[in-house]
Amino acid sequence: MAEHNPHDMDGDRRLDLKEVARVQGPVEAEVIKNFLESEGIACFFKGLMLQTIYPFSADGLGEIKIFVPEKDLELAKKLLENREFGPAPD
Repeated sequence: MAEHNPHDMDGDRRLDLKEVARVQGPVEAEVIKNFLESEGIACFFKGLMLQTIYPFSADGLGEIKIFVPEKDLELAKKLLENREFGPAPD
């Protein structure tokens, strides 16, 4: 049996993820994730663990990065800019 790779969507191609946004808390991250998923764009978080241990945010410690598949990056940036969730990273 083949080992499951979380970066492999269909077993044949690798899912290359690109950062689309950074936020300062899980609530804002979930709002953005739900919005993008409602537009058909899959989202993944990085950096959520620290807030589950220490429920505060200071000097970027609570920062959560939001990633989308590379093929959806430009559309996701445009959608977020139009919805005013904050600037997309460079």
